[in-house]
Amino acid sequence: MELDLAVGIGGATSAPNGRAEMRRLATDLVGGQHSLNKRDDRCPADHRIETFLNTHFADLTETAWLRLPDAVVLPRHGIAREFSLPANLDSYNNEYLTSYRVRNGVLHNPRSDRRTTSGTFHVCEGGLPIPGDKKAVPRTVFVALFRRALSPPDELLVVPFTSGEPEPARAFCSLLLRPVVCPEVPGVGLERTMEVRFFAPAGLVSNLDFVESIFGNAGDPHLPENDAGLDAEHWTGHTGCVILAPHLTRLTKKELGLPNWDSATERQRRDGMCWRDPNEKYNEGQAFKVTCRDASGVIVTLIADNYYGYCKKEVKTQISYAANLSATWRRSTPAGRWHLRGTTWASTSTPRTTGRTTERSPTWPVRTLR
Repeated sequence: MELDLAVGIGGATSAPNGRAEMRRLATDLVGGQHSLNKRDDRCPADHRIETFLNTHFADLTETAWLRLPDAVVLPRHGIAREFSLPANLDSYNNEYLTSYRVRNGVLHNPRSDRRTTSGTFHVCEGGLPIPGDKKAVPRTVFVALFRRALSPPDELLVVPFTSGEPEPARAFCSLLLRPVVCPEVPGVGLERTMEVRFFAPAGLVSNLDFVESIFGNAGDPHLPENDAGLDAEHWTGHTGCVILAPHLTRLTKKELGLPNWDSATERQRRDGMCWRDPNEKYNEGQAFKVTCRDASGVIVTLIADNYYGYCKKEVKTQISYAANLSATWRRSTPAGRWHLRGTTWASTSTPRTTGRTTERSPTWPVRTLR
């Protein structure tokens, strides 16, 4: 029943086993407060992200603002896992992965199991300085990539839980994460966390299952008790966003607005941000992730792959971003230690979210965040 309610609340187009009445009931129960068609119903975290994007790209978005995808919120740990398999079948597959129901849970087998990061990291111009080993992406190209990220193929939007139905539901899914940036140190300081909104087409909901199994699920972002902006003692003031969009590898450099070789700068030529053949794929058709961030404390990343490792590493990257901007903490070292103003201490646990409360789990070491 909980899954049917989630599908209904999220505005998906069908409910399994013909339970359309339950879907309508779910919509009535929330009284429209999660309506996906009203701009002012965005959760606070999404407001912060969209405000950053439309301020940072104000000269490019005057006629059409950048908006995050309308998405089914997964408010509790475990719902993503249930969504990742059909209601009455033991396997699911699409272009990017195959999932199986096994005796001790689920087995997700993604198409990509990458072992190299060469050419993977792209950073949008106009924010913080871009290291020489990263590819610099023009602002217009990031905006084009962002807009295309929200238009995946229809088959990638199918909710696996409903895939056995004549008319399966199609949607984006999303999580709220509150990863720890600085752990509590008795007598020194309180635990500090950032907020991260993670979005994926429903066909890749297994990626959300993976992410919440590592960093926890911080609950429904629409509820005041889960609003980091109302938690001044524990929020670092930093907000992250990750959107999975593996279909971006199909786009050409020309259609994204990159210049031809003759008009390109020296760095654009070096980074491959130009074309000689109009049919050249962006990043040669290989997986990549592109990040937009500045000193305001908001970071937005598009991942053009469904490799699970990229998802985990991107959350860690955003934790490092928050720590660096804070100029107070450093993320954990390989030895599992944290640093605060020259003081080093060992931390033995990371947060686990159960329902709407965050607990400490001594069985999840900080070393898993390396």
